[in-house]
Amino acid sequence: MNKMAIIGAGSMAEAFISGILDNDLIDRKNIWVTNNSNEERLTSLRERYGVSSTYDLNSLFNGADIVMLAMKPKDVATAIQAIRQYINENMLVVSVLAGVSMDTIETLARIPLAIVRSMPNTSAAVGKSATAVAVNQRVTEEQLEATRNLFSTIGLTTFVEEEQLDAVTGLSGSGPAYIYYLIEAMEKSAVEVGLEKEMASQLIVQTLIGAAEMVKNSSKSSTQLRMDVTSPGGTTEAGMKVLEENGVQQAFISCIKAATAQSKKMGAALRSQLETADQTS
Repeated sequence: MNKMAIIGAGSMAEAFISGILDNDLIDRKNIWVTNNSNEERLTSLRERYGVSSTYDLNSLFNGADIVMLAMKPKDVATAIQAIRQYINENMLVVSVLAGVSMDTIETLARIPLAIVRSMPNTSAAVGKSATAVAVNQRVTEEQLEATRNLFSTIGLTTFVEEEQLDAVTGLSGSGPAYIYYLIEAMEKSAVEVGLEKEMASQLIVQTLIGAAEMVKNSSKSSTQLRMDVTSPGGTTEAGMKVLEENGVQQAFISCIKAATAQSKKMGAALRSQLETADQTS
């Protein structure tokens, strides 16, 4: 990777900038970023990371071999229309846009492109994203390796078929929010049973980290690990009975299914809007 042009300067773009620099993947002077009009944000990224920023599209794309689409999904049609004359078939286009298909990007660009579509989550900000990536048939082996290297800077990467990305969105894309919701409940319960909030928060965080590490490193299934903790007549069993009585596991299953369905719905609506907008441009 020689030069990356990032379109959009939000938190996900910053996560990639930080990860790339921490891993010495691309020289900071060869990371170029732009946005629609928020010059203050560009200045902040430039001062914090030493990257380049510009509104001059010739300078932005000159020599770029990777173009990252990191604007808001609703702005993708306008953005691609503005940059389509600067994109060529030799570039790798990397999208972090939820609900925007590779076909839609190619249709808007009006040329065949090597495209990577991804679904990272907000844990990318600390290098711990669980990211799913799909690629089209135009991505070369060299570009595929560049993709692996790029996404490894923000966490774990799994390659999937594009049609699986809605399910990934419902599971790991939205997943951090489910965990934060669980933490909220644990924090509230801790206070109600007489623990200090700060101490309880430390215990909760370490409990979650420890449990995740057990699942990651143990040969046992999550079911078996749960059963190992649940002694007959013990405290864990008492708690688990309440969770089962309240249908908590089924609620989580329904939650992920609903998020997956919403991702499909939003994607279909967005594709329709983008295609209509492109036809009238």
